[in-house]
Order: sequence, then C-alpha cells, then structure tokens
Amino acid sequence: MNLLEVTNLAVQFATQDGTVYAVNGLSFALGKGQTLGIVGESGSGKSQTVLALMGLLARNGQATGEALYQGNNLLTLPATALNIIRGNRMAMIFQDPMTSLNPYLTVERQMTEVLQFHKGLDRKAAKAASVRMLDAVRIPEAARRIDMYPHEFSGGMRQRVMIAMALLCEPEVLIADEPTTALDVTVQAQMLLLLRELQRDFGTAIVLITHDLGVVAGLCDQVVVLYGGRVMEQGDAQQLFKNATHPYTRGLLQAVPRMDGDDAALVAIPGAPPNMAHLPKGCPFSPRCTFADALCCETLAPLQDVPGAPGHLRACHRAVAMVQNPSQTEPQHA
Repeated sequence: MNLLEVTNLAVQFATQDGTVYAVNGLSFALGKGQTLGIVGESGSGKSQTVLALMGLLARNGQATGEALYQGNNLLTLPATALNIIRGNRMAMIFQDPMTSLNPYLTVERQMTEVLQFHKGLDRKAAKAASVRMLDAVRIPEAARRIDMYPHEFSGGMRQRVMIAMALLCEPEVLIADEPTTALDVTVQAQMLLLLRELQRDFGTAIVLITHDLGVVAGLCDQVVVLYGGRVMEQGDAQQLFKNATHPYTRGLLQAVPRMDGDDAALVAIPGAPPNMAHLPKGCPFSPRCTFADALCCETLAPLQDVPGAPGHLRACHRAVAMVQNPSQTEPQHA
C-alpha cells in the first residue's frame, strides 16, 4: 500500500514576465520504507515539487493535480488540516540548516515546541524526548548541547539537528531537500548512512531532492529525472543507472566525476537550462540535445514505457538513435 500518491502535479507561478511553469505533469507513488530520488539541474522544478506537497509555495504559486496522503489531497486541504499533517506525519529537512533554524532560540526550544504542539507533551517530557532523538542522530553530549544555539554547531551538526527535528514525531514520510549540499564528502557519507539507519529503524518513506547522482545511487529505490519542469525519465534506480535511455539522463551520468579509468575529463552538457516562463514548444531539452530533430523541437514526447523494461518510463522521440556507451556505469558515491 502506498503512503503517498502524486498524480499529474503541476506548479505555476504568476510573475511580471508571465506564467512560470515550474512543474508539469509529475506522477509517482511512494510506499513504506521506500526512497524516491528526484534529480535534475538547478531550476528543474525539484524543490517546487516538494514545497507544493507541503503547502509551502510562495503566494504567487498555484499547485494543481492530486497528492493523496491517507485519502486526503494535500493540495486542497485547508491550512488547519494541513498543519496537523506537516511536521507530524510528513516532515521536511530543508536545504540550508543555518537559515532554517531560528538563531535567536536554543535548539531545545525549537525541538520541544514541535512535540508540545503535535503530541501535547509538557516541556520537561518534550526535552527528554528531544535529547533521545539527538542521541539517535549521533550528536555527542546531546543532553548538554541541546541548550546551545544553532551558531554554536558545525554545519554537519546543524544538519543532524534538522534531521532530529524532522523525526521527532516519527513521520511516515520524510522529505529531504538536498540535505548534503555544502557538506564535505566525509560528512555527506555520514548523513547518507544516518538516513539509511533511521529509515531502517523507523520504516520511514523518503523523498530525496538532489542534483548529486552519487547520493541517489547510494540511497534511492526509485528515480525521477526532471528537466524544465517535466519528467524526462523515471524508474528503478539501479535499472536507470545501468540503462539510461534519455539523452538528458545520460548527459547527467556522463558529467559525474569518476574515480576509475585514466581519462579524468568531465563531459558537460552544452548550453543552459531553459527559461521556465518561455519553454520550448516541444521537448524542453531539445535546444541542448545532440539527437534532437524537427519532431523534438515541435512536439512534446509522451512519457511511456521503455520497450522490454516495465516500470521504466521515458519521454523521448529519439531514444532509439542513441549510441550505447559501454563504459557508462553506475556513478561513484561515498
């Protein structure tokens, strides 16, 4: 049984330059204990997807479609009903813990108010539970450090505090928006290990937003590749890495730094992401794609099954023209 089912999600923003189509027709399902990775370049619509699910879009944003959690459409729930779910049954780890944590409040106050609001605990019981969660995310001397302010923690420790806050109410769905950004590779590896262990212990389903395919390889079961707000390719993570069939997905994989082989040169995708207020008529990737023809530029390819690979979807007219690269394998990860 799926915990979260998203169908035909679309996110639009009204701006002075016109309507920005941030997300267009995104669908996925997430079961207990599963991890879904949403990947793509900056501006592809990753963060706006999860902000729409959490009801955190900017005032000029509008989300349509369906996002069912326990039979309730999150996109149409009133704020009072959504607040009962947010932070309780669904929680989010934001990208930058320094701007997400309140610098004027101690970690203890920021954590205990979550439990006081959602669980009705008194402050003493809430603090004891918060210390136990800080211990669970391996913050040394948690009982002492809980009374410190965010600036007194390192970047990696602040990220652990954010994870602990998100897990306080033992949510069924955890959304992590680029949780390893700006962390060194050693701390990144620790964060990934921590998320795997917490998922094992709590059975939490995770939606992971990232541009790092190495992180996806180390953590995710399913992958959605976004570009220009549209799904380019989607399916099982291992299958997608071994048999990427969309030119954009292959471009992302070829741009990942490798530790094997003698050739250390990076293969960059030419060009730049599209203007989301003025998307191309056809495939949004067509201006940068070496395989694109007139059909790609004029007509948007439907998202459909890859022949012989049930559950593996792609949106490409020219995938059959791509030359297989036998040296392309799963990206390296910590």
